[in-house]
Amino acid sequence: MRTLNASETETFNYKVVRQFAIMSVVWGIVGMLVGVIIAAQLVWPSLNFVDFLGYGRLRPLHTNAVIFAFGGSALFGTSYYVVQRTCHTRLFASGLAAFTFWGWQVVIVLAAITLPAGMTSSKEYAELEWPIDILITLVWVAYAIVFFGTIAKRRVKHIYVANWFYGSFILTIAMLHIFNNIEMPVMGEWFKSYSAYAGVQDAMVQWWYGHNAVGFFLTTSFLGMMYYYVPKQAGRPIFSYRLSIVHFWALAFTYMWAGPHHLLYTSLPDWTQSLGMAFSLILLAPSWGGMINGIMTLSGAWHKLRTDPVLKFMVVALSFYGMSTFEGSMMSIRTVNALSHYTEWTVAHVHSGALGWVAMITFGSLYYMIPRLWGRSEMASKGLVEFHFWIATIGVVLYIASMWVAGVMEGLMWRAVEVDGTMTYSFVQALEAKKPLLMIRLLGGTMFLTGVVIMFVNVLMTIKGHKVVNPTVPAPQEREIQPAPAAAV
Repeated sequence: MRTLNASETETFNYKVVRQFAIMSVVWGIVGMLVGVIIAAQLVWPSLNFVDFLGYGRLRPLHTNAVIFAFGGSALFGTSYYVVQRTCHTRLFASGLAAFTFWGWQVVIVLAAITLPAGMTSSKEYAELEWPIDILITLVWVAYAIVFFGTIAKRRVKHIYVANWFYGSFILTIAMLHIFNNIEMPVMGEWFKSYSAYAGVQDAMVQWWYGHNAVGFFLTTSFLGMMYYYVPKQAGRPIFSYRLSIVHFWALAFTYMWAGPHHLLYTSLPDWTQSLGMAFSLILLAPSWGGMINGIMTLSGAWHKLRTDPVLKFMVVALSFYGMSTFEGSMMSIRTVNALSHYTEWTVAHVHSGALGWVAMITFGSLYYMIPRLWGRSEMASKGLVEFHFWIATIGVVLYIASMWVAGVMEGLMWRAVEVDGTMTYSFVQALEAKKPLLMIRLLGGTMFLTGVVIMFVNVLMTIKGHKVVNPTVPAPQEREIQPAPAAAV
């Protein structure tokens, strides 16, 4: 079989991957520290003693730091790694790739300055003001050029499924950002703007497009990680490649329509609310299909779970992916939503996805990738990886279980009425009832943060004294059509 000629001197661009990987861990510490602070403020309101460090200012900072700083940096890094390895070519436009790193870090720093200062559009997943939005747009366009440019110059015919997931994430988040951030700057103000939409239309746009932050920034994108790093760590091909294709197309079509489930019992038209509920229920099938596909990839490698903590991260992540998507579908049912929405139950659901799925699959992927970026086969301390796994897992369980209980209790207390129609419980009574559960949530979050700090220490131990590596691009075979995921490199 004849092979295609590849430049002997061409190497993979691991520099930008290393930068994003390290910053992902750093921002993970920052973002989760802020999360622990705001969790403490809900337990002890007296901690809200300074305006710019109050809950209202730090809560959006926490969201942006963990999703866009921690998760975003991990997605940039892993997507650049995966697309190079599976396309057998160097990253397209290295200069633009460097711009995406530095540009994204500037965005995050600006968010860390403006949000505590109260400069915000106050719109979920679109809090940042318009000058920062323009910078995000430039970075994202550069990201798309680098990623799809790399695919365009690939040396294999087949586009591995992980790249489809990453690609859909890039395109859909671009649409989210543009439509959700259309705003009108205030004359004479540098950093102030208001949404171009009004009233219920603004709410509809917010969730029809903003829900893509859940569907594509937090789900589809990290499935790109799953479809590459799980087979690699397990040393097994994906359980069903056909199912992975079905998984992709089903999610890519369906997720877009689920957003209105956030606006049940609002002034949004009934047909729109019903549409959001229906598609949310439909989403359960492909989501669980993908979860099963990922877990069953371990067929023939189950024994590795006894000794491989990295694989444990990945399996637990997939389990939480299944749980989160089931819960999301159920909470989209109107009667369930009436009990759960605006309660701590919603917070539990969000964090089962964010901590249980997104963070855990990110940890597993980084633990696989970081040693290889410095020419090592594994992390410096396997024991610390194991410890990180258990403290993070216990932390997630404490967090979610406490918020489930608090949420159901809240919902039941709020809907309880006397015979004369007055509420049985006051709002203050509901707050007092859930305080012990808020303290358990704080403990769980603190444990999760501790795990990330341990990870950072392990990363420093791993890279210390080791030179960076930029492997030579292999010469792929001309007739290679569908690489086995376990041998995608």
